[in-house]
Amino acid sequence: MTTIHDVQGESFFLNLRFMLIICVFAGNALEPLASSFHIAQQWFSWIFMFHMPLFVLVTGYFAKSSLAGPAGRKVLLQIGMQYLIFQSLYSVLDAALFHVPRIHHSFFAPYLLLWFLASHICWRLLMLALQGVPPVLQLGISVLLGILVGYLPVEGIWLSVCRTFVYLPYFIAGYHLNYADVRRFFTVPVRIITGAVSVLLMLMAGTSYFGIPAGWLYGSMTYGELGHTEWYAGIYRIGMYGVQFIASMAFLGLVPAITGRITEMGRRTLYVFLLHGLIVRTVVAKGVYEYIDTPVEIILIVVCAAGLCCLLTMPWVRTATRPLVEPQVDWMLKPALYPFRRSA
Repeated sequence: MTTIHDVQGESFFLNLRFMLIICVFAGNALEPLASSFHIAQQWFSWIFMFHMPLFVLVTGYFAKSSLAGPAGRKVLLQIGMQYLIFQSLYSVLDAALFHVPRIHHSFFAPYLLLWFLASHICWRLLMLALQGVPPVLQLGISVLLGILVGYLPVEGIWLSVCRTFVYLPYFIAGYHLNYADVRRFFTVPVRIITGAVSVLLMLMAGTSYFGIPAGWLYGSMTYGELGHTEWYAGIYRIGMYGVQFIASMAFLGLVPAITGRITEMGRRTLYVFLLHGLIVRTVVAKGVYEYIDTPVEIILIVVCAAGLCCLLTMPWVRTATRPLVEPQVDWMLKPALYPFRRSA
C-alpha cells in the first residue's frame, strides 16, 4: 500500500541513500587496488562518476525540513560534534595503527571521508545565505563558484574548500528537487534507457579513451594541483559536471521507489559512512590487500563491502555506537540558568 511518505518520495530517496552508501564503501574498498587491477580501476571510476554528486543531492533533499530554526541549529551542532569526534579518532588510530602516509593531521584538513562533514556544514550555511535568491540563480551561482574555486592558489583539502564548492550545486539541486518531477520523468521506458546508459558508462570507464584522472573524480584538488595551470582549466570542470550529470541521471533510473527492506536501512546510512573507514583502514593496515591478485577476489571485496554495509545498519550497531555517531547536543541548545537570583 502506498503511504503519504512514498508519494512525497521518502522511500525513493532512502533507497537511493542505501544504494549510494554501498557504492561509497565499495569505492573506498577498491581504491587501494585501482592502480594495480583493471577491473578495480573500472568499477572505481564508474562509482566516482556519480556517487558523491548523488550523495550530496540526497543530503540536500533531506535538509529541507531542518535547515533553519532550532532544528537547523541542532543539526549543525551535531555535525560539528561528529567531525570533532571522528577527526580525533581517525587521527589517533592513524598514528597508532593505520600509519597512512601523506595525511594532514589537522582539524582544518578533514581526514579522508570526513570532508563530507566539513562540507555539509558549509553547504547548510551557504544555503541559508542564499535563501532570498531565486532557485535558478542559486544553482547558477553555485556552478560558477564550483568552477572558480579550482583557480585558488591553495591546497584544496584545507577546510575541504574545493569539494565544498565543487559539490555545492548538487546540494542546492537536491534541496529544491521535487519528487513529483522525478517520478514523472522516470517512466518505465526511461528507466530501461538510463539503466543501459549506466552499464555503458561502467564499460567505458575501463577504456583508456574514456579514462578520467582520479583527481578530477575526487573534486578535492585545485587546477594547479591537477597539473592544469591554463586560464581555461575551468572548462575541464564544466566537462566533469556534464559527465557527473549523465552518470547520476543514469544511476537514478536504477533506484526503486517502493518501500522495502533497504528503505529502513537507508535511515541508518550515517553509521555506515562514519564507521566503514575504520574497517577499510584496518584491512589495509593488516596487509590483506597484498594477497589480492585475481578478479574473483576483487569481486569478493565488493560483495564483502555490500554485506558489511547491511551489517552496519543493524539496530544493535546503532545502539552500541550511537554516543559517537549521534552525540547528544540538546544540552548545548538550552540557555544557561542564571546562577544568582537578583535581590529585590
